[in-house]
Amino acid sequence: MNRHLISIVILVLFVTGCSTFHPRHTLTQISTIDALLVGSYDGTMTCQKMLTKGNFGIGTFDHLDGEMLVMDGKVFQIKSDGKVYRPPLSLTTPFAAVCRFSPQTNLSLPDNSDQESVKKILDQKIPDKNAFCAIKISGAFRKIHTRAVPSQKKPYPPLAEIASHQPEFTMDNVSGTIVGFRSPPFVTGIGVPGYHLHFVSDDQKRGGHILDFELSKGTAAVDVCNQLHLLLPENQDDFHKLDLSRDRSQELRQIEQ
Repeated sequence: MNRHLISIVILVLFVTGCSTFHPRHTLTQISTIDALLVGSYDGTMTCQKMLTKGNFGIGTFDHLDGEMLVMDGKVFQIKSDGKVYRPPLSLTTPFAAVCRFSPQTNLSLPDNSDQESVKKILDQKIPDKNAFCAIKISGAFRKIHTRAVPSQKKPYPPLAEIASHQPEFTMDNVSGTIVGFRSPPFVTGIGVPGYHLHFVSDDQKRGGHILDFELSKGTAAVDVCNQLHLLLPENQDDFHKLDLSRDRSQELRQIEQ
């Protein structure tokens, strides 16, 4: 076997056989947002396996037990008490989106910017609305308004019902990091169109799903992802029996607000 052929064989084996291979600028998503909306809260992938797909992202946990934030390969769990925990990597997730964070764009944000101002700046900097963007915002915040969903028991209620009385939190003068994604409009039913952001404080004590924020001073880093890798649950009868034919975009907008 000549040297050129040996190189080809090694490359093929590496790409097809290495479970930890996760290319840059690729968003990997576990399940769909519509499945979560209708109550598919049973975890299907361990956090340990999820980390082979990416070191940065957001999601939730088995039984919808809180908000997930992944940063620098570490998994944080913000439970319904508003506190941050470090869950065992054996814990599973029913829905998450992660990437191997490799930002192509870094920028300073204007002081005293609110959430809508920051979004407009990012939209101007990355005008391609059909691209997936992984976003990291670090800095000092004058105020952050978050929520965190509580753990559920079967029979699971739909997410809109849970969100109508979920715990909410307000943090003043806190430093920390926002992690999340801006997704294109065409992901309706699969992911969350627009911005989907979670927060963890620098002291790793507080956080949650962001409803609103006011930034005192900070920076942003953006990784534009041009590949989407969707992983649907395997051998999950509950998932395959879900009715995902309806348009649930209005439910999602109410929950995100």
